[in-house]
Amino acid sequence: MITPASSEESRSAAEIVAAAWSDVLSYGTDLINPAVPRAAYQHPALRELWPMVSHGVLYLSRSIRYPWSRDIPTAFRQGGGGYQVRRQPDQALLGVVDTLEEAYVLIATSLPDGCGPAIDGTADDLRSRAGLDRET
Repeated sequence: MITPASSEESRSAAEIVAAAWSDVLSYGTDLINPAVPRAAYQHPALRELWPMVSHGVLYLSRSIRYPWSRDIPTAFRQGGGGYQVRRQPDQALLGVVDTLEEAYVLIATSLPDGCGPAIDGTADDLRSRAGLDRET
């Protein structure tokens, strides 16, 4: 996985995300099927999220620093064809679709409430900004 280097601290989160997308879009087939990040990148809302590749799968996060958010659905290729779209961490199945394009339409329409551009922070920072770490 790619993580932002400390030399990037002076850049905005949007600039860091754009640079990460540029890298991911240039990956060869040894890391991921190039059609996967291209399909995701077609959606402006997904293009604002931090992209990561692991084991040939594209993951997206609302935070650019580890630990990343895990609330963005992910498309997983099925052995018999098509894609499963699952939400982590509960592994809820959002749908099974035939094409990569359909998978990323489903992901784009299933973003969490209030999902916006990735922040320069961690998943914990997202919770803090939303007031979810405060006791009621």
